[in-house]
Amino acid sequence: MDIKELVKLAIEAREKAYVPYSKFKVGAAIEMEDGSVFTGCNIENASYGATNCAERTAIFKAVSEGHTIMKKIAIVGDMSTYTAPCGICRQVIAEFAAKDIEIVLIKNQDKYLVKTLEEILPGAFTKEDLLK
Repeated sequence: MDIKELVKLAIEAREKAYVPYSKFKVGAAIEMEDGSVFTGCNIENASYGATNCAERTAIFKAVSEGHTIMKKIAIVGDMSTYTAPCGICRQVIAEFAAKDIEIVLIKNQDKYLVKTLEEILPGAFTKEDLLK
């Protein structure tokens, strides 16, 4: 899938965010190795620890449907700046990332940055570390 199409899907997913407390909407769209696509938004809860980020919402939807290797993930938050994933999401991305995953940080429909996993989570702890 073209990055611009994934960007569009992430922006659309952002509009579905349930954010009554922070009012900070985030959307994510992922393309899996087999070409399937999943989207997610952040979902807040009065018990703040129960809140789920957009990235994990999309990833968990994919994994629950049997898709476990991501080729691309696009993330959008405040559309006046680039929004990077939180630490927990970076770790979850690392768990399900293809070696050459493209991590797309979106400012708006026409402005985005493409990062590698090593750029956003240097020295990531992965399942390979547990197999040593």
